[in-house]
Amino acid sequence: MKPLALLAPNRSNKSSPLIMAIMNVTPDSFSDGGKYIHIDTALHQIEKMISQGADIIDIGGESTRPGANLVSATEEMQRVIPLIKAIKQRFNIPVSIDTSKASVMAAAIDAEVDMINDVRALQNEGALAVVAQAALPICLMHMQGVPQSMQNNPHYNDVITDIIDFFKQRIAACSLAGIATERLLIDPGFGFGKTVQQNFRLLAQLAEFQSFKLPILVGLSRKSMIGKVLNCEVEQRLVGSVSAALLAAQNGANILRVHDVKATVEALKILNAMITA
Repeated sequence: MKPLALLAPNRSNKSSPLIMAIMNVTPDSFSDGGKYIHIDTALHQIEKMISQGADIIDIGGESTRPGANLVSATEEMQRVIPLIKAIKQRFNIPVSIDTSKASVMAAAIDAEVDMINDVRALQNEGALAVVAQAALPICLMHMQGVPQSMQNNPHYNDVITDIIDFFKQRIAACSLAGIATERLLIDPGFGFGKTVQQNFRLLAQLAEFQSFKLPILVGLSRKSMIGKVLNCEVEQRLVGSVSAALLAAQNGANILRVHDVKATVEALKILNAMITA
């Protein structure tokens, strides 16, 4: 079964993008760092996001913002595994783990996570082998460099072509490791080693990635590309984030990874009303 059918088997509107709600249990994420480090607070927010229309909850235990500090696998597991287990006990919603570490992936799989979301596209040691043994959807994201330095003068021969070539290589690596292509999603990695101009070119030409015939996941929510265009801080980027999400939906995104669930769901309803009219 393909990823979207696995993640939302009973969804009535098959054409509208799924909403992946962001839940960072980190002290230093760029937008919500420190807000949900206590499990009760996180569960209350997750319940709220589900009521607002979230289709997937994406749990992250290590910040990947520009300049972020590294976190040990042990600490990352202590942050995310209890929360995954608590969500699975309390709510009927798919849970994604946002991690690049093979050991964290393995622990999350044991905790019955539903999806792996990896900003390093399974390039870390052991990641391919761990994921090959579990029949889960996997999102491969493009990132130039590493979070600590990725925004230091990113350069491409051609941003679209270079990222397409990257996905070809990673899909081939997955296939060689025994991971069926049908399990994969792709994410061009907005803000991960890209200039503002490169990010907006990616958004304008997002449909180019449909050539892979794989679901496209997009994370634009509250990112600096929006802040720099609007000249505003993180907490003032709601309108820009929702506008970018709508453009991504129109250009072929199948999953939108967002902080602001209610606003994005409402905007998509207006878009869908126009399309179906």
